[in-house]
Amino acid sequence: MEKYKRYLVPLFFLVLSIIGIIGAGVSMNFVLSELYARFVRNGIFVIALLIPIMAGMGINFAIKVGALAAHTALIIIADNQIYGLKGFLLAILISTVLSVILGNIIGYILNKAKGKEMITSIVIGFLATNLYQLLFMVGYGTIIKAKNSEIMLSRGIGLRNNIDLAEFKKLFDGILTIRVGDTNESLAPVIIIVVVALLVYYISGSRIGHHIKAVGGNINTSQAVGIDTNRVRRIAIVISTVLASLGQIMYIQNIGMLNIYTDHLNIDIFSAAALLVGGATLKNANIRNAFIGVLLFHTLFIVSPLAGQNLFKHAALGEYFRSFLAYGTIVFAFIMNLRYESESKL
Repeated sequence: MEKYKRYLVPLFFLVLSIIGIIGAGVSMNFVLSELYARFVRNGIFVIALLIPIMAGMGINFAIKVGALAAHTALIIIADNQIYGLKGFLLAILISTVLSVILGNIIGYILNKAKGKEMITSIVIGFLATNLYQLLFMVGYGTIIKAKNSEIMLSRGIGLRNNIDLAEFKKLFDGILTIRVGDTNESLAPVIIIVVVALLVYYISGSRIGHHIKAVGGNINTSQAVGIDTNRVRRIAIVISTVLASLGQIMYIQNIGMLNIYTDHLNIDIFSAAALLVGGATLKNANIRNAFIGVLLFHTLFIVSPLAGQNLFKHAALGEYFRSFLAYGTIVFAFIMNLRYESESKL
C-alpha cells in the first residue's frame, strides 16, 4: 500500500481532468489538439527541472533565466533578419552559450545559499526579469543600436512588445505529419522533446549523473569521498538553464510570435505545478513524472476555464479558476508530497 501513495496526486488530477472534460462539454478531438500544442510548448521546461531535483536543490524556479536567454537570442536573430532553419539553429546556439554563462552564475549564487535554493532561485528570476526589461526597454536604441527598425518603438528607444516570427512557425510544416484531433501536426517537435528526455536519462546514468545523485542523497558524504559538490551542483543548474532556453525557443516556434516582455512569465510556476502533478517530490523526480504531469496538468488547464464558465455562468470566473488551479496545484501537491515523505520516515 505504501508504494501506491506516491500516485495519489496523479490519480487525483486524473479524476479532476475527467470531471473537467465532462464539465466543459468539449470533444476529445479539441482536447487532443490543444494538448499537442501545450505538450510541444511546455514539455522541455518540465524536463529542465529534473536534474536540480536530483542534485538535492529542489525546484529550480530560475529556469525563466534560460527563457530570457532564448528571448535575447531570438531578438538578435530578428534584428539581423536571419530566419528559417539557419535562424532557428543560430538562436539555439546563441541561447545555449548565454545559458551556460548565466547558469554558472546562478549555480555559484545557489552554492552560497545551500538549503535555501528554491527561494533564492525565485528571487534570481525576478532580478533577471527586471534587468532584462531594463536592457530592452531602455538600452536598445541608446547603448545598443538596432539594425532592424521594424522591431523598435516609434520613438527609437526600446523594443516593441511583439516580434513576428511566423517563419519559424512554418519550420516543421509537412515534416512527419500526423493527425491530432481535428488538425494535422508535425511529429518533429515531439521527437525533439523525446530526444531531450533521452539525453537527460543518459546524463542521469552517466558518471556526472551518479555524482549528481550522490550529492542529492547526502552532500556531506559526497564531499567526504572527494566529489566536488559545488561543481556538481553548478553543472546541474547549467544543464537546467540550457534546457529551459531550448524549451522557450520551442515555445516561441510553436506560437510564431515573441512577446518580448511577457512570454517568460509564469513558466517556472506552471512547470513546477506540472511536475508535481506527475507525482514528483522535492527530492525525487524522473522523466515519467514530467510526461504524466504535462499531460494531466495541461488537460485540466485546457478545460478548467470552460468548466468554470459552465459552472458559474460567468466568463471571467473561468479565467480566475485557471489561475486558482495553477497555484492551488502547487500547494496541494506540496502538502501531499510532504505528507508522503513524512510517513515514509516513520
